[in-house]
Amino acid sequence: MTDAASKGAALAAPVEPVLAPGRRSRITPEREAELYEAVLDLLREVGYDALTMDAVAARTRSSKATLYRQWGGKAELVAKAVRHNKPGGFADEVVDTGSLRGDLHALTLRSDDCEMEQNSALMRGLAMAVHGNPDLLRAFREHLIEPELAAFRRVLQRAIDRGEVRADNPAIEYVMHMMIGGFAARTLIDEQPPTQAFLLSYIDAVVLPALGVTTG
Repeated sequence: MTDAASKGAALAAPVEPVLAPGRRSRITPEREAELYEAVLDLLREVGYDALTMDAVAARTRSSKATLYRQWGGKAELVAKAVRHNKPGGFADEVVDTGSLRGDLHALTLRSDDCEMEQNSALMRGLAMAVHGNPDLLRAFREHLIEPELAAFRRVLQRAIDRGEVRADNPAIEYVMHMMIGGFAARTLIDEQPPTQAFLLSYIDAVVLPALGVTTG
């Protein structure tokens, strides 16, 4: 190839924008949502270990360099995709119905039964990957677990401030464990996916009584 041809080929090739270290390119919320949905689809198809950034780039018609620049790596991308897909999550927005029971019910009802079944299957698969992947565990703690815990504490603190729950109730430290346990154990014990009806009855029969909140 002549020097002129080489220069022409170089000019014709797509060039990624160069950013300073630590800076990320901007993408629209709509495009971000599309990317997250594609990531979740791939997770359901092949699982975390077999998922690659090359596959995500091909599925979303993105460059791999852009994906790494925006998310840093697979673990962060997956954690943020799961976070984005949790409409029933406590960290999404403030919910204040005036009572702890109302808050927990309102948050539960934000995910329909179909979404709960999909999320349950997805989380079962990711639970195995988290135990064997320190990067994924760190990403989950940063982008999913810690924000959920912080928002959950705010919900409980409002209940304490209203006088619904005693500040020294030992069950306060285990409410998140109870909620996750009920969601996860539904399939393991009953061989059925979690549903709104099941979780609402679980909240009333287990979580609220442990906190000393009457439901009658």
